[in-house]
Amino acid sequence: MKKIEAIIKPFKLDEVKDALNEIGIQGMTVTEVKGFGRQKGHTELYRGAEYIVDFIPKIKLEIVTSDSLAAKVVDTIEKVAKTGKIGDGKIFVYAVEEVIRIRTGEQGETAV
Repeated sequence: MKKIEAIIKPFKLDEVKDALNEIGIQGMTVTEVKGFGRQKGHTELYRGAEYIVDFIPKIKLEIVTSDSLAAKVVDTIEKVAKTGKIGDGKIFVYAVEEVIRIRTGEQGETAV
């Protein structure tokens, strides 16, 4: 099994969620996060004062899926979340040793 973490722009969340639903992904965890990479942040003007905004709002998706579906999930996120501009985000893929559904005690891919 694989855990896929994707950091994307917030306005792309619904599109990515719908695209993942179409390929059979039924569950994911979504977290509002802040960060920066090459984008570095920007300055904003508020009531006549300039503020440096170092951390940019992003969305972090976490999905655990079978090895066979992982590449399709990554491709889908990459295609749908891409705007072609700086700050589109990153995708990380990790190996998952075990998954256990707390309610039923199911283990492995059946627990996902």
